[in-house]
Amino acid sequence: MIPMPNRTSPVWTDAELLECVAVLPEAPNVKTFSFRAPSGATFVYKAGQFITLDLPVPGGNVQRTFTMSSSPLSAGYISVTVKVQEGSVGSRWMHDHLTIGTRIKAYGPAGIFHLPDQPDGKYLYISAGSGVTPLMSMATTLYELGNDPDICFIQCAKRPRDLIFRQKLELMTSRTAGIDLHFVVGQNDPYEVWTGYRGRFNQLMLGLMCQDYLERDVYCCGPESFMDSVREILISLGYDMDRYHQEAFSAPVDDPEDLPEFNDVEADATAAAEVTFAKSGKTAMGKETDTVLALARANGVPLPSGCSFGLCGTCKIKKISGDVHMVHNGGITDAEVDAGYILACCSHPLGNVEVEA
Repeated sequence: MIPMPNRTSPVWTDAELLECVAVLPEAPNVKTFSFRAPSGATFVYKAGQFITLDLPVPGGNVQRTFTMSSSPLSAGYISVTVKVQEGSVGSRWMHDHLTIGTRIKAYGPAGIFHLPDQPDGKYLYISAGSGVTPLMSMATTLYELGNDPDICFIQCAKRPRDLIFRQKLELMTSRTAGIDLHFVVGQNDPYEVWTGYRGRFNQLMLGLMCQDYLERDVYCCGPESFMDSVREILISLGYDMDRYHQEAFSAPVDDPEDLPEFNDVEADATAAAEVTFAKSGKTAMGKETDTVLALARANGVPLPSGCSFGLCGTCKIKKISGDVHMVHNGGITDAEVDAGYILACCSHPLGNVEVEA
């Protein structure tokens, strides 16, 4: 159980307005807003939960939910970290008009994406963009408990300058042996040196950053496409998805019944698959858990290959018909996939498939 500080003041309820007491720039188009209760009431919530702010935008109030990026152990205030999204009315108003001294209506806290009551496990946090906010709250809470936590923290962003909380995460990591921190960016900032990971987060990066990922509870937050990719990576590596947790990036969930149902593809070890190699005139029988490359080798079909990890692109071939499930590591472009190409080393046939080989 997470110990909470002794409080002589009352606990804040949403009957009281919140007063903005600090505004801190974090990254391009990202600010952290801190709030206190004018009465001095304290805040009770779980790390990872969200609060709903009633924003007085022109044309009428709108309600927007934001995950608290602060730790519940710092009970005297709460913080939300907000990125201006394209076309967003609420976040744009906050960046332009929410200043120190402004009082607004708020509701909550709420949400089921949070640390367990007894947070003594091994954790893997994976985030992208502003999805880092609930994971920052969790990591800060575990750090502030005073014992070394056991966290592997992976944060992804477009550029180094877009890494929200970079300095704070580096500071916490430098003061405990219990946080293993990794950053992944899509590209460098101009005229700046970046020696970390570059590219799209993939299986190889995960294995290099966190070798014991199968032993950890995974918490993930980011854009939907990013979380879909993370789930695909974990499933392909045999991770127990009962230990996987993710936050709804656009609309946090407050009721387990409202959790989305994932249409993830999982290869079935009992389902038969058939691959026809058109040029070779051979047909290979196997299972969905077999790769196209493995079936080719087992049936004497010569296919060029290199890394066998979906990275180099050597085994790229044209798919004539059928469906495959492919989780690669950057060895093929989206345009090539749209044109019908697959990487044989990491493509699992789903039913009957025909390829040019």
